[in-house]
Amino acid sequence: MEPAELFRRYDHNPLFTFRQMPYPCHSVFNTGATLLPNGETLLLLRVEDLEGRSHLTVARSEDGVTDWRIEDRPLLHPDDGDPYEAYGCEDARITRLEEEDAWVIAYTAYSPYGAGVALAKTRDWKSVERLGLMLAPNNKDAAVFPRKIRGKYWMLHRPVAGSLEHIWLTDSPDLRHWGSPYCIIKERGGPFWDGRKVGANTPPIETPEGWLILYHGVKQMPGGPTYRMGAALLDLEDPRRLISRLPHWILAPHEWYEVTGDVPNVVFACGAVERGDEIHLYYGAADTYICLAYAKTADLLDALLAHKVNSRIPAGVSY
Repeated sequence: MEPAELFRRYDHNPLFTFRQMPYPCHSVFNTGATLLPNGETLLLLRVEDLEGRSHLTVARSEDGVTDWRIEDRPLLHPDDGDPYEAYGCEDARITRLEEEDAWVIAYTAYSPYGAGVALAKTRDWKSVERLGLMLAPNNKDAAVFPRKIRGKYWMLHRPVAGSLEHIWLTDSPDLRHWGSPYCIIKERGGPFWDGRKVGANTPPIETPEGWLILYHGVKQMPGGPTYRMGAALLDLEDPRRLISRLPHWILAPHEWYEVTGDVPNVVFACGAVERGDEIHLYYGAADTYICLAYAKTADLLDALLAHKVNSRIPAGVSY
């Protein structure tokens, strides 16, 4: 049987703390990630300021591990004037869209109205075009697929329906008008590690076997919630069809930097990049630090293909 933790940690975690930032802040965590055309890794850091609100700041590294160059001004900030971001810009997921010749940033816009899904685009990582609030509160954990499928853009998201928090799909012809909701991964309830709620972590990763989905699951413990990470596989040409879902987690809080912090017992990834045959996962630890872990793509796929499910699209559901 494959080991539960398929990711191995970088030996020198945490990768980032507030001490690396070029300006005063409280913490840095839950970063988006992408590879630039020149091979550099770009992170979009969630930074909590000394008031308690979050903003998003760019960092770059040639090897994705060392010698980070961090911008001294945020790319997205709650003081930029959008009322739906008044309390913060949080948890960015970055997707490169070749059709748009741009990167799209899906992030949580937090305000007195609640937490909603917002999108923005950039071509140079110096300026952004806000597309605005796409999905009304309460909704978050959005991640855009890296290409159109059957002529449409697709996005994962996690609405709140009473006490239920499942992972849903939605599609769009233009990145601005989203519809056709479809629930794809459900919280399991009971004692399971992903029983309390689930939500997408990184943007979907295209593989020959399907869309690799990394997601977080929450179990409510007597001392508070524990956030772990799992994996699933969706059909390449119809992501509403679930091919596989691992029954066990692939990364869980065990190290001191994951169990101690503002929110203990949390591993939470918003970004990953592919380098060769590996996935480099940039994850938040305890809502306080940014850390790094590695996994072989083939190991994740082998584990998933050993746990296929019998998933069918209900009759009457169409594009």
